[in-house]
Amino acid sequence: MWYKKSISKLVSEAEQSGEGTLKRTLSSSGLIALGIGAIIGAGLFSLTGIAAADHAGPAVMISFIIAAVGCAFAGLCYAEFASMIPVAGSAYTYSYATMGEFMAWIIGWDLVLEYALAAATVAVSWSQYVNELFLLIGIHLPQEVLAGPFEGGVINLPAIIIVCLLSLLLMRGTQESSFVNNILVVLKVAVVILFIVLGWQFIDPANHTPLIPVNEGEEMVKQGQMGFWEFWNSDYRGHYGWTGILQAAGVVFFAFIGFDAVSTAAQEAKNPKKGMPIGIIGSLIVCTILYVLFAYVMTGLAPYTVFSGDAKPVATAFEKTGYHFLNTAMIVTIIAGYTSVILVMLLGQSRVFYSMSKDGLLPKLFSDLSKRQTPWKTNLIFMIFVSLFAGFVPVSDLGHMVSIGTLFAFTLVCIGVLVLRKTNPNIERPFKTPLVPLVPILGILVCVVMMLGLPIESWERLGIWMAIGVAFYFLYGYKNSKIRKEREAGISDSSE
Repeated sequence: MWYKKSISKLVSEAEQSGEGTLKRTLSSSGLIALGIGAIIGAGLFSLTGIAAADHAGPAVMISFIIAAVGCAFAGLCYAEFASMIPVAGSAYTYSYATMGEFMAWIIGWDLVLEYALAAATVAVSWSQYVNELFLLIGIHLPQEVLAGPFEGGVINLPAIIIVCLLSLLLMRGTQESSFVNNILVVLKVAVVILFIVLGWQFIDPANHTPLIPVNEGEEMVKQGQMGFWEFWNSDYRGHYGWTGILQAAGVVFFAFIGFDAVSTAAQEAKNPKKGMPIGIIGSLIVCTILYVLFAYVMTGLAPYTVFSGDAKPVATAFEKTGYHFLNTAMIVTIIAGYTSVILVMLLGQSRVFYSMSKDGLLPKLFSDLSKRQTPWKTNLIFMIFVSLFAGFVPVSDLGHMVSIGTLFAFTLVCIGVLVLRKTNPNIERPFKTPLVPLVPILGILVCVVMMLGLPIESWERLGIWMAIGVAFYFLYGYKNSKIRKEREAGISDSSE
């Protein structure tokens, strides 16, 4: 269970082409679009208002920068692995090469929390905005088909429909899926830029003053009226000031989740050694710039306090411009944004299970390819799994599971870079993470701190999910592992 896959074997797998392998169709620009498609979604359109009103005020733009820096630590580590091991599977494959089969299984099982549950979470939000669009054109859907049984309805039918449609698109082919994603990315980025350009002229500087609202608790500590630990455990901690900015960074961190999905498509990139780092880092840079400018304009259009408890903070801010036609366009853009997120998450999940199946840790059906060279059976299985979650499980129960699963994956990738630099320092690295070991260590610290900030229920559910995964590994994966069978047959591997 601690056998590792050699880098040379992984590279050899990546170089295979033709029937029975994934088709290389993605360019560097396509990979950047894939990253932007996964990143820009709920975070930009809803979390900005929440973080500004409750935690950071106008300084929420600083929170976005801090969250982006935290993501960049993990992103640089992903870029090194993706250029060096351009194989489908992302963190699962990287863990197999650095920490052995058991840890690879753990992270592969964990990635279900990130990709599959993220797709379900976003599908529920997608459903809400589609209903809002229908209301604008005079169509009223009954509540029974807009929410699951735990949220006052019977079934969230729109959420199920979008998951099924996008799964069918993925079965048709990666090139076709990438084309649709590119259209969605162009649409949502265009409207985001339009919001920034049109809104800029209506910014009221008074709404940015003070940039960092006073935290009463911080002032009380300075004046000796409250001890530091008393302050840290009080409600003052996340309510404005620099501590509020940091807490807001943890809130908006969710807005950056998804860039790692680019690495799952490594085996479908035309030139992965060059394209993967460009796709991962490029999408992070583009999204960070858009996030900061968007937050600046949004908090400049209206006082940050009006966003408290507002489900549609973007619409509230944009009313100040008088361009009411854009409110409908913004809803359409949000729907497009959510659609591309669901698409990329479903693609990422299918590629992780494809790799696990190729290694014998999952049944062969997960790696069966269609004539169009897509793992269609995996897409079909997750179409059923994700649509059931989207249709019946409350979104609030899914969000924290996505966060903890993602942060766990980021942590192991950062650890993997440290391990491989020590165990295999001379291997070719087309892209090298700078300032090692500092960058990976900072990535680990940022991720662990954010994990500790999540509710205890998230940790309990993670523990239950992992226990199920460990049981499945020993019941099936361990017995059917290809690398274990090769070792027992006396086939050597330099990674042992």
